Amino acid sequence: MITSPTTRFLVLDGIGGAPLGREISESILAEGHVATHFDCLEQPVRALHKIRSAYAKAINRQQNRDSFYFLPSLVPGHLQTLIEAEKPDIILVIGFIYRFFDPQELRRLADKHQVRLFFYDTDSCNFYDKRREFIFFIEKELPVYDGIFSFSQVTTRFFSETRGLPATWLPFGAQTISVPEVAEKMIDVLFVGSGDLRRVFLLEHIRDRVTIFGDRWQRNYPLISRELREKITDQTVWGDGLHRLLARAKIVLNITRTGFYGAETGVNLRIFEAVAAGCFLLTDHCDEIEALFEPGKEIGTFRSSGELADKVRYYLENETERLTIARRGHERFLASHTWRTRIRQMLAHMTDI
Repeated sequence: MITSPTTRFLVLDGIGGAPLGREISESILAEGHVATHFDCLEQPVRALHKIRSAYAKAINRQQNRDSFYFLPSLVPGHLQTLIEAEKPDIILVIGFIYRFFDPQELRRLADKHQVRLFFYDTDSCNFYDKRREFIFFIEKELPVYDGIFSFSQVTTRFFSETRGLPATWLPFGAQTISVPEVAEKMIDVLFVGSGDLRRVFLLEHIRDRVTIFGDRWQRNYPLISRELREKITDQTVWGDGLHRLLARAKIVLNITRTGFYGAETGVNLRIFEAVAAGCFLLTDHCDEIEALFEPGKEIGTFRSSGELADKVRYYLENETERLTIARRGHERFLASHTWRTRIRQMLAHMTDI
């Protein structure tokens, strides 16, 4: 149980390419606690890691051809040195740790230094089409944690009811985003995200209205019409670049990836970023969204390609209603969905364990 009014966090960020881990660390600090953010992607890898990894995988496949193995990329002793230097009360892992450090070693060090170990599941849906890796993640990493938070109600139920893991639903949040002032919104519909077949199919229905930014689109070009290709900028955008795009957009569109949609979950980070910036959000419907926002009053939702096209046309033609919904969505965000609110919810649950 957490008894100290000030808690020391060590945040081990496995998805440092996204701002989520840094924003969580900043919100922990804003709540009056201590947080050290450790971006695993920015650390030097162990010597000859690629060769060692290939050898380890070959040996593992010989022993069990249907299994998965990943040799952690970072120097093992670095983790012990980090924990000894920071003296955390809580280690919070973001995304995953097995690609960087051995989860069993992390558990051993947490026990040795009397540190509580928690996990924020942000990416498990991206493993759904990688059966062997998903099983490895569930069996080798998740059991080491004292508590698991998941962005998804669906995944939370799976972890807790099917696997018997201590999982709690904790949706994504966002920091308040101040977008730059613009004289006129020049983008009718903005979609920011990576290429995905489901996204291609839906975006073709609004290709005359949409502007797209994100990676992995060129590999899908044989499946994309010439008209839609012309609307794509194949590059990832975060931070100020994303904020400038949000400022220029009349509608911010969210389409969940195929794996997410197949699992009936769709409450991803883009939803919270859009409302944090005061934008009008149009997202594909899932049951989870209704626990967070009121569709039709705080955000817009669609259930099919035809409904997507109809609602894009309707909200572009009805500016007053669109702006009213955007304002209400932003108000709901400020009241319920900031990262600081999420940190309070997280700490309250940690205290109860």
